[in-house]
Amino acid sequence: MSKSNSIPSVSVTYARDGSSTRSNALGMRPMQELAYQKRGEPYLLIKSPPASGKSRALMFIALDKLANQGLKQAIVVVPERSIGGSFHDEPLSKFGFFADWKVEPKWNLCDAPGTDNGGKVESVKKFLESGDKALVCTHATFRFAMEKFGPEVFDDRLIAVDEFHHISANPDNRLGEHVRQLMLRDKIHLVAMTGSYFRGDAEAVLHPDDESKFDTVTYTYYEQLNGYEFLKQLDIGYFFYSGDYLTRDHNNEAEKCIFDVLQPGEKTILHIPNVNARESTKDKIKEVEHIIEGLGEWQGTDPQTGFQLVKTAEGKVLKIADLVDDDAAKRDKVSAALKDPAQKNNRDHVDIIIALGMAKEGFDWIWCEHALTVGYRSSLTEIIQIIGRATRDAPGKTRARFTNLIAEPDASEGAVTEAVNDTLKAIAASLLMEQVLAPRFEFRSKNQSNEETPGYDYGPGGYDPEKTNIGVNPTTGQIQLEIKGLAEPKSHEAERICKEDLNELVTAFVQDKRTIERGLFDEELVPEELTQVRMGKIVQERFPNLDHEDLEAVRQHAIAALNLVQQAKKMLGGGDSDSSEPSPNTSLIDGIRRYAMDVRELDIDLIDRINPFGEAYAILAKSMTEERLKQVAAVIAGRRGNLTLEEARGLAKRALEFKKEKGRLPSLTSPDAWEKRMAEGVAFLQREAMNQKNG
Repeated sequence: MSKSNSIPSVSVTYARDGSSTRSNALGMRPMQELAYQKRGEPYLLIKSPPASGKSRALMFIALDKLANQGLKQAIVVVPERSIGGSFHDEPLSKFGFFADWKVEPKWNLCDAPGTDNGGKVESVKKFLESGDKALVCTHATFRFAMEKFGPEVFDDRLIAVDEFHHISANPDNRLGEHVRQLMLRDKIHLVAMTGSYFRGDAEAVLHPDDESKFDTVTYTYYEQLNGYEFLKQLDIGYFFYSGDYLTRDHNNEAEKCIFDVLQPGEKTILHIPNVNARESTKDKIKEVEHIIEGLGEWQGTDPQTGFQLVKTAEGKVLKIADLVDDDAAKRDKVSAALKDPAQKNNRDHVDIIIALGMAKEGFDWIWCEHALTVGYRSSLTEIIQIIGRATRDAPGKTRARFTNLIAEPDASEGAVTEAVNDTLKAIAASLLMEQVLAPRFEFRSKNQSNEETPGYDYGPGGYDPEKTNIGVNPTTGQIQLEIKGLAEPKSHEAERICKEDLNELVTAFVQDKRTIERGLFDEELVPEELTQVRMGKIVQERFPNLDHEDLEAVRQHAIAALNLVQQAKKMLGGGDSDSSEPSPNTSLIDGIRRYAMDVRELDIDLIDRINPFGEAYAILAKSMTEERLKQVAAVIAGRRGNLTLEEARGLAKRALEFKKEKGRLPSLTSPDAWEKRMAEGVAFLQREAMNQKNG
């Protein structure tokens, strides 16, 4: 049997300076204050992690728009009914604001019985004709109302869309199309809020033309977690098991199962696999029963909450909330007990929550220390949402973690291709979270006219005009980095992308299956094929209106952000399984400084020559047996095609850039691997042209 190691591929610790939880004179926390400063913008996009206070930020902005900006009403649109509770009445004046947030009970349609496409649509119409100020409904209710009444009935109103990543630029996305109709009419104000401004299907959330109309407020995970009072460390990783995730072969100590990662002493949200997933036994009820039995001796059911009571070997009685039960009455009772506001601050109310499709987006349980997910979920967005369940700050909670428990690929299985794909998706999720948890970068080209920026700490020696400097803003954690040869964005839109959207580009890059396969397992890979050609194509597809210079500037900024995070992790030894505890990535700032000192001078050519997946492979190699790793590599090698026409065109474009710089085309006999690869791309296109000419 194979070994199995839990490898935190990301392990980050924070300063806990308490800043993100403190309120100003108006009762606003830092993110809310940032958003309120832009309350006059007609189109506002708030990108902010779970628990940073987006709901209340919207209340502050909406009340100002109603009182001071001439808008008639505010309509808050949420993806599911359970999230509607986040917009119940709030006595904001109690904390210093000029008004309270109030929603008449009949206008919080998330609390009302009935279907989304029924009486609730008529309720929207009645609200629009009333003198009341605020309504809360689901995305679905809003879609049906738009289809029935048209966009004009919403004129002069604020539309606030929570979990904005549910829309997309794809014309088939109905909510996205309705948002476009409203923006085209330009008679409403729009506030969009999301904790993950990217989609699991790699579709763009907004068309670039629409996105450019938004003013953006970005509050990072780093700012949020660094400003907590209690939570200090966050670990994120994947865990491979062999055999059945529920059971261990007691005759073989090497085989692992869920009970190696499910710790009864940790407050845990456990998501069991979807019944269609290969990890599932196809009997979700028995899976829950097996997990409960494995935790201890069943003591019955609490009559008040419906929680399962289980006595562990140590004598502690665990309270387990089962949200998988098909009995709707039982499940609703448990769900209601979890939402009981009187128990929100009671750490002992529940110990473990077992769910399948619930307890993800918008679910608020501040005490959660471990989000444990079995099987790869449907998208990166869903994983980000699940991780957000564990990143709340709470007294006594100093560490939180997310673990993705995945079956090792087994070449003897018929589903080996699916297994390999799940492995690649888990790695992509890990890479993305490393990026999301890092401080924001501000890259600038190194030149002699550069000066130090006020508010940045450049280390013991201060700013040195002779070196590539690294400055850190101690308040925001933002890293300013000088890179020799870096292309600077010229247009306002390109500047905005480099400031706000690098993570979205990294997301598209790591989600591309051929890219990650080659980056991990192609021994003949020339890194520039990924860093220049593939990332270049992604940037061009995402932002087709940028000119060539801006496209290249955005590409360089995106690949610099990805590769510098990876190199920082390498310098800090993150994910090193040779020790009992991986070296914590105490601050990526330390790793980036160390890397910059090691290479002496950062330049964009050096960054382009780094394989973005090199460190991910190193962690994978430590978390999977050599035999299984070879099997995965063999599967991927078996479906690796030759150079495609699309790839050849990308190489040929780079070959033209090479010719402009060098005065000649790349050579097929060059000792430089990248020059040779560009020449191969040109030769491929020449052969294709010849074949077409000859019929």
